[in-house]
Amino acid sequence: MEAVAKLNNCPTSPRKMRLVVDLIRGERVEKALSILKFTNKEAAIKVEKLLLSAIKNWEAKNEGARPEENQLFVKTVMVDGGRQLKRLRPAPQGRGYRIRKRSNHVTLIVDSKNTETTQN
Repeated sequence: MEAVAKLNNCPTSPRKMRLVVDLIRGERVEKALSILKFTNKEAAIKVEKLLLSAIKNWEAKNEGARPEENQLFVKTVMVDGGRQLKRLRPAPQGRGYRIRKRSNHVTLIVDSKNTETTQN
């Protein structure tokens, strides 16, 4: 059973967010939380909160089940570009340079590993 958590219009560029998200893709939840806790980037704080939200969503779907026993792992993490705030910065000789303040959308899916295996 999988659970989804989404973060929309996060005011960080998608490129910076992907650096953090690539660290936890496919990892077990406990390991992913410790990686995010000790990652020295601002985006790691937001992804950590999103991962905790996904875990809580999974617990709400599976009442009575514990994430530690079901071997939860980060199944999918996607970072898409969000809206851009467009600004002008004054430049020499009366010109204006464009500034694009980027944002992103993050989608995180947590799933439990199947402990049942078929043996032939």
